[in-house]
Amino acid sequence: MHPQSPALRNLAAAVRNNTPGATDIFWRHAATSGTPLVEPDPTDPGNPAYRLVTFLWRDDPAAPATDVLALLHTVTDKDRHARDLSPHLMEKVPGTDVWAISHRLRADHRAAYQFFVARGPREETLRTDREAWLRVLDAAVPDPLATVPVLPSKDGRNPSSVLELPDAPAQKWALPRAEVARGRRVEAEVDGRKVSVHLPAGHRADDGSYAVAVLLDGEMWGPVLGFGDTLDNLHAERRIEPTVTLQVHTMGRARRMADLSCSEEFVDWLADVLLPWAADAYGATGDPARTVVAGQSAGGLTAAFAAFRRPERFGNALSQSGSFWWPDDTEFDGGSEWLTRQYAVREKQPVRFHLEVGLQEWMLLPQNRHLRNVLEARGYEVTYREFNGGHDYACWRGGLADGLAGLLGPR
Repeated sequence: MHPQSPALRNLAAAVRNNTPGATDIFWRHAATSGTPLVEPDPTDPGNPAYRLVTFLWRDDPAAPATDVLALLHTVTDKDRHARDLSPHLMEKVPGTDVWAISHRLRADHRAAYQFFVARGPREETLRTDREAWLRVLDAAVPDPLATVPVLPSKDGRNPSSVLELPDAPAQKWALPRAEVARGRRVEAEVDGRKVSVHLPAGHRADDGSYAVAVLLDGEMWGPVLGFGDTLDNLHAERRIEPTVTLQVHTMGRARRMADLSCSEEFVDWLADVLLPWAADAYGATGDPARTVVAGQSAGGLTAAFAAFRRPERFGNALSQSGSFWWPDDTEFDGGSEWLTRQYAVREKQPVRFHLEVGLQEWMLLPQNRHLRNVLEARGYEVTYREFNGGHDYACWRGGLADGLAGLLGPR
């Protein structure tokens, strides 16, 4: 049973009382205030730590929905869908065109979300096999009344909307600013692999050595998410020193898993091929203290591994939601969390870390905390943060900017 929104109760009462234009008045308010609706927690109205968040979808009279799913990242993911129909199955307010669902969430929550509009049997809509779930994700759409700009998606899927509750960490560098000098993106190929290079405004390769940031899963940060806007803002505010950013594309799903699972070959390629190429082409530094390697999920694992294997090239590791459980195989060299155990026994290296993980990432939270504890016990400089969100680019884009500012900013 989902909590009841006061706004929806008022709408239902107005419809029962035959109030003229009640539904149109409701939608005009929603369009003005933006959606989802955010109201005080009805179970504890005086407590500012939680909000009641109500997601809304307006039915199309020409093609009415049989069901609507509100897909809120992590809160209503496939696994929870498999256990319980309620996390994202919206209900229609009787006598209206309003589909709605409410969730009680902490006031610092941030998450991407979409809607899936079904026009068929419910049993088909609620299938949990991979093929059916992929069809849902392929057809899901953003919220047309959301006030926060959409988050682009890859693989031809529709963008997502973003829920940002009042106490969510600020992402003040995320959006483009008209007054900021623009950097330049160059699409390159290095040894058969695509790399999107972001050069700071006014870049000249012969001006001296630039700091360098290597972003794994670079096809997301460059062509899809346009992280160059964030880099331009960071440069304009002098939050990072002038930096050549190398957004390294993956080479397909299978190759990604091979490259981003503590692969010595891939890390050596980054250190011995990519960085020298960037030094020759764009004046990137060879100083490990001014070099960052950053990644998310398996990329976060790889960022920490790069600093472990090649600390003379990577003096800063930025890991977001790192998959430090790897490998999930008790027969591999003593069990899982292999990299954490290596850091526990290896002599301390001159490397700094920025680690962050989401409170909703129940499979990653303990392992990230464990790595933090090990690094701190070994004497490493570690910045650690837990955000209230999931395995989500809506959260990572802000954390990546914060991490770069911490590692490449004034000291």
